[in-house]
Amino acid sequence: PSTLMIPKLERSLSLVLHHYSPLAGRLTWNPQDPKPCILVHPGDSVSLTVAETDQDFSRVSGQELRPATELRSFVPGLEATGDSASVLSLQVTFFPNQGFCIGITSHHAVIDGKTSAMFIKSWAYICRLQEHEAMDLPLLPEDLTPRFDRTVIDVLTRLEAKIMELSSRSLKPRPGSEIAADIVRVTLELTRENVERLKERAKNESTRPPFELHLSTFVIAFAYAWTCVVKACRVRRPDFRHRLGPLVPETYFGNCLFPIALFGYEAKEFSEEDGFAKAVEILGDSGVKKMKPGEQIGAVTGSPRLGIYGVDFGWGRPVKTEVVAIEHTKGFFSLLERKDELDGVEMGLCLKESEMNIFLSLFKNGI
Repeated sequence: PSTLMIPKLERSLSLVLHHYSPLAGRLTWNPQDPKPCILVHPGDSVSLTVAETDQDFSRVSGQELRPATELRSFVPGLEATGDSASVLSLQVTFFPNQGFCIGITSHHAVIDGKTSAMFIKSWAYICRLQEHEAMDLPLLPEDLTPRFDRTVIDVLTRLEAKIMELSSRSLKPRPGSEIAADIVRVTLELTRENVERLKERAKNESTRPPFELHLSTFVIAFAYAWTCVVKACRVRRPDFRHRLGPLVPETYFGNCLFPIALFGYEAKEFSEEDGFAKAVEILGDSGVKKMKPGEQIGAVTGSPRLGIYGVDFGWGRPVKTEVVAIEHTKGFFSLLERKDELDGVEMGLCLKESEMNIFLSLFKNGI
């Protein structure tokens, strides 16, 4: 019951924030400073909202078509102004006699999906540990202990300047566009066998030799889904921890994402017979292009390597994980590991219902 769960969640959250203290601080950007900073003071805290709903847990956590706005009430807002913002906000929503949901909103200027996932796993680890022993401040396993050493990021001055040039000076998140009533959400899966077949298809359809293609699960899944969207509707964001030199520790606390997206190309390049292979080639190439006003963008949030479905607060693993923010932009996908399979992927997408029906037909028939 919620009366027993809430104290455990609150206590473990308080403990884990000792390890992740920047999440309780504030992101600030003074006019005279070239970039923002995080200020942490004694007594800082994270907003935690506790709510209850009468919605059907099975429906909300399902994979079938449903209104895109249905999940909005389960995620909290983030308090922010132009020069100051909270870093993290949390909400726990209980479905009486059914289950519960944890909604997380974070400021992307501070943490990326990797760091967010590490925090969630750490919170769950301490919450689960409370069942077995009393504790003051438990130590975290090495793979969950955040590294705050910024010197591990060896970024060229000109690259940092370029990144800041692409950034908005305001810390206030851009207001999302109003979501139309006909926008629906769906969750799709690609099994390990699906991914392998698509890799072979990319090799056969591409004009490049196989060794020049970057055939990761991420690239294959995004390229395939994007070509289906383009056909139905007539900014990939990779983790740079593995691309920086020297290598950045897996437990680095921060944001190692840099926007690389599918824009600057004509839609017909992806809607033709070799469109899938073309998308694989583009996504595998490194480089940055400037986006022109009014261009349609294709991008992915999340990663199949985050391991969110392995999280357990002591009451079992998640039934479903969703990225709510994709509802505002056509062509944005969420990408996570499949719940029941190591090498598969789970994708979330929002489209107009008329477009979604075409997309689903193309997606299912192409694999």
